[in-house]
Amino acid sequence: MISVIIPTLNAAATIREAIAPFQGDPVREVIVVDGGSTDATIEIARAAGARVVESKRGRGAQLIAGADSAETDWLLFLHADTRLGPGWKADVTNFMAEPNNRLRGAVFRFALDDDSPEARRVERMVDWRNRVLDLPYGDQGLLIHRVLYRVVGGFEPLPLMEDVDFMRRLNGRFLILDTPAVTSAERYKAEGYFKRSARNLLCLALYFVGVPPRNLVRLYG
Repeated sequence: MISVIIPTLNAAATIREAIAPFQGDPVREVIVVDGGSTDATIEIARAAGARVVESKRGRGAQLIAGADSAETDWLLFLHADTRLGPGWKADVTNFMAEPNNRLRGAVFRFALDDDSPEARRVERMVDWRNRVLDLPYGDQGLLIHRVLYRVVGGFEPLPLMEDVDFMRRLNGRFLILDTPAVTSAERYKAEGYFKRSARNLLCLALYFVGVPPRNLVRLYG
């Protein structure tokens, strides 16, 4: 059984769709960790069957709060604007059934909910980053046993780059499952694919050279 942990902040437009796939086994609970939403996020999440935990704002802090309150040993972290595609139950169940996988995590194949050629290019870039740099982001989800989560130190209470920080400590100990994690392309379409991709890359580069994540939040948008 798994606990699904979703951090939110004003995610009323997407949270119901993010929760929808998680009905019945292998899901024990869906935990929505809210960082102070002023829209209907909390009400929608509860109506969809989630347990809501209120937390200090910041995705890292919210993920920590969700893991601390989870009732199971298998944790599935997912962004509020991401939904898992068909087949996720089989992928997750098969992964958890292998005892050795308690010592490695799993992420999902990155996809965007846009049919444009630009979206496919971004997906190919992410695939390259995963294979060459061993660096999936949080929008690919993360399935991990609590033992390994604790071994690598859990998430840090960072407002940004908490996923990069965690995956660097995981150090390649993960599999990429076949199921797509379909993420909203709204930011890419609103800002432009090139500009959004360049902004993300700049934030990553600045983080790698030592700029604190709190100083990158405004740049990230």
